[in-house]
Amino acid sequence: MRKKIVAGNWKMNLTSEEGQQLTTEIVNLYKGEAIQDVVVVLNPPFPHLYPVKKLVGDTAGIFVGAQNCSDKEGGAFTGEVSSKILASFGVSYVILGHSERRENFKEDQVVLATKINQALAHGLVPIFCCGESLEIRESGTHEETVKAQLTASLFHLSPGEFSKVVIAYEPIWAIGTGKTASAEQAQEMHAALRGHLATKYGDVIAAQIAILYGGSANPGNAKELFGKPDVDGGLIGGASLKSRDFIEIVKSF
Repeated sequence: MRKKIVAGNWKMNLTSEEGQQLTTEIVNLYKGEAIQDVVVVLNPPFPHLYPVKKLVGDTAGIFVGAQNCSDKEGGAFTGEVSSKILASFGVSYVILGHSERRENFKEDQVVLATKINQALAHGLVPIFCCGESLEIRESGTHEETVKAQLTASLFHLSPGEFSKVVIAYEPIWAIGTGKTASAEQAQEMHAALRGHLATKYGDVIAAQIAILYGGSANPGNAKELFGKPDVDGGLIGGASLKSRDFIEIVKSF
């Protein structure tokens, strides 16, 4: 049985007070709704990690994740944060390969493969993002493109290492645009990616890997998206900044 996961990506938003208020609201709503069997991951900017972790406390089912990590173990890399440091603060997950990191910071497949190694070495669960632009989607090469991203950054892992990874499919053309891939389009891509994983790691491991949808999911479409057989949850952007919207998405299972 695959995990059901809803991860909130706060991106570069919220002051200290706003972040603590949002976390408190989410924790209280999560407990109040008696939600079970859905893993919730809060991914705030780095300065929020300690206070968010403290507010989450021992709440069963809610974890804290980072939005990125360094590809280095440590040393003279001003401004970087290593997986080792993140793990020492009780961080459990880390988002890697988000389209904004690929586009704005020119992170390539080699760097991402190294970041994956660092995360796993320190016990973090990577949420590995992959996806295609509108141009690639319209050219009809979207499946080939996204499969290549998985191959380049993940297929060096052993079966045991790979089984710890979470995948997040991002139709880049549906992030922050108000557009959303239809549930059918999402299912088609998730099934194609799972099939690709099976070619390397076999059907059993491929069937165990959670694949999240990362394209503007909201309380209005999450239930239909999560109802598809290969969609195991969501990596949520804007809607994760509103506690009630976020919890409604969590409840969509």
